[in-house]
Amino acid sequence: MPSWIRAVILPLSGLLLSLPAAADVKARSCSEVRQAYGAKGFSLADIPYQEIAGEHLRICPQEYTCCTTEMEDKLSQQSKLEFENLVEETSHFVRTTFVSRHKKFDEFFRELLENAEKSLNDMFVRTYGMLYMQNSEVFQDLFTELKRYYTGGNVNLEEMLNDFWARLLERMFQLINPQYHFSEDYLECVSKYTDQLKPFGDVPRKLKIQVTRAFIAARTFVQGLTVGREVANRVSKVSPTPGCIRALMKMLYCPYCRGLPTVRPCNNYCLNVMKGCLANQADLDTEWNLFIDAMLLVAERLEGPFNIESVMDPIDVKISEAIMNMQENSMQVSAKVFQGCGQPKPAPALRSARSAPENFNTRFRPYNPDERPTTAAGTSLDRLRTVWRTMQHSVTDIKEKLKLSKKVWSALPYTICKDESVTAGTSNEEECWNGQSKARYLPEIMNDGLTNQINNPEVEVDITRPDTFIRQQIMALRVMTNKLKNAYNGNDVNFQDTSDESSGSGSGSGCMDDVCPTEFEFVTTEAPAVDPDRREEESSAAQGSYSLLSWPLVCMALALQRLHR
Repeated sequence: MPSWIRAVILPLSGLLLSLPAAADVKARSCSEVRQAYGAKGFSLADIPYQEIAGEHLRICPQEYTCCTTEMEDKLSQQSKLEFENLVEETSHFVRTTFVSRHKKFDEFFRELLENAEKSLNDMFVRTYGMLYMQNSEVFQDLFTELKRYYTGGNVNLEEMLNDFWARLLERMFQLINPQYHFSEDYLECVSKYTDQLKPFGDVPRKLKIQVTRAFIAARTFVQGLTVGREVANRVSKVSPTPGCIRALMKMLYCPYCRGLPTVRPCNNYCLNVMKGCLANQADLDTEWNLFIDAMLLVAERLEGPFNIESVMDPIDVKISEAIMNMQENSMQVSAKVFQGCGQPKPAPALRSARSAPENFNTRFRPYNPDERPTTAAGTSLDRLRTVWRTMQHSVTDIKEKLKLSKKVWSALPYTICKDESVTAGTSNEEECWNGQSKARYLPEIMNDGLTNQINNPEVEVDITRPDTFIRQQIMALRVMTNKLKNAYNGNDVNFQDTSDESSGSGSGSGCMDDVCPTEFEFVTTEAPAVDPDRREEESSAAQGSYSLLSWPLVCMALALQRLHR
C-alpha cells in the first residue's frame, strides 16, 4: 500500500474508532438517572447501568432507555402523587382562608352574643332589681333563640320576636294591674292584642326588622364560609384519570427514561397537561366567582346597614324604650284589653296589700346623669364594643382574602406551571422537555374548561362525561349563592317575610327609611326626656285604674335613659 494512502487511512480509522466509543459511553450511561432515581427514595436495583432497548415501555418513547417496566410503573405512581400534592399545595391559600376566617368570625359572633346578653343582664339587674330577676327568663329565652338561629336551628325569627313581645306584654300587664287576678286563658287573650294595640310603640317593628336582617346576614355569611371551606377542601383532593396519569408520567418522568433527569418540562407543555387534568375544576370557576361576589355583598351589609352592633349594643335601651311606651299607654291598653277579653277577677286582698310601693323608690333610685357606671355593666358594655370592633376588622380582612380567591380554580394550571421546581419556565423554551425530546414545544395552548379539551394534544379527556363530584360542588355553590343574595336583601331563604316592611320595598336595598344606620355608625335609641314631677301629677289624677306599681317602671326607664347618655 502506498505510503500516502496509509497516511490518510490510519488517522481516519483511528478517529472513527475513538468517536463511537466516546459517544457510546455518554449516550448509554444511566449514572445521572440512577442518582436522581435514588434521590426519590427508590431502590437502585431496578435501574440499569446503561441504556437498554425500550420496546417494553408503555408510556414513554420506545427508544433506548434507562427505564425498566418496574421503573416506569413506579415513576407513574410518583407522578400521580406529586400532582395531587401540587394541587393541594397550590390551593392551600384558598382553603386556609375559609378555614381560619370561618373560625375567627364564628368565635367573634358567639362572643358578641354572649357579651350582649351579659350587658343587658347586668344593666337590668342594676336598674330593675328583683322585678327583672323574677322575669329574666323572658330575656334569656330571647337570646337562647337568637343563638339557636345563628347556629342553624329551625327558628323563625319573626315569630320568635313576636312571641317575646307577647310574653313581655303578659308580664307587664300583670304588673300594671296588680289589683286583678289573671288566668292563663286571660293572659293568652291579652297577648293577642299585641299587634292591634301596639303597647310598646314602634320599637317592636323596628327591632324586628333590624334583628332579622342582621342575624340573617350573619348566619348566611358564616354558612357561606362553611360552604366555601368544604368546597375548597373537596376540590383540592383530586383523583386523576388514567389518561391524566399517563400525561403526567410522560411530562415529569419520561426525561428520566431518556437519560435527561435534569431537563424540566416546557411551560406550555405543562399548561396543556394541567388544563387537561384539571378541566373539571376549571368549570367550577364561574359558579365560584358568583359565590365570592355574593359573599362580598353580604360582608358589606355586615359592615353597614345590617351591622349587628346597631342591633345588639343598644338592645337594652330599645327594650327599655318599649317598656316606657307601655307605661305611658297602660290606661288605654288596659281599658281596651278589658273591653276585648272581659273584666278580670279582683286579686286576693293579701296580694293587693303587697302592692304598696314603699320600698321601690329607694330600690330603683335613678343614676346621677354625670355618673358613668364602673360596675360590671359598664365593663361588659365596653367588652361588647371591643369585640365588635375586632369583628369589624375580621369582616374587612375576610373581604380582602375573598377577593384574592376569585378565579382560583381556572388559575391552578398557571400557578402550578410557573413553579420553577416543575417546569423550565418561559425563558427557557428551547432547552426543555416537550414530551419527546429536549426541544421547543410547538402545539397551541388549550383554553380553560372541559369542552375546550376536545383537541388537547397531551391528555385524553372525555368531554361528554363531566365529573359528577365537581358538578355536586357547583350545585352546592349555586344554592349558597342564592341564600346569600336573599340575605343581602334581608330575606331568609327558609322564612321569607312577605310583608312590605321587610321586603326592601322592591329597591333591593333591604333598608327601611330610618331603620338602616350608616356604615360603622353606633346607633342608640334614647327614650324621650321625662319630668318626674309632671308624671306624678298625671298619675295621681288617674290612680283609680293606674296601679301604684307603675312607678317603679317610670324610674326604671329613667335610669336606663340617663345611664346611656
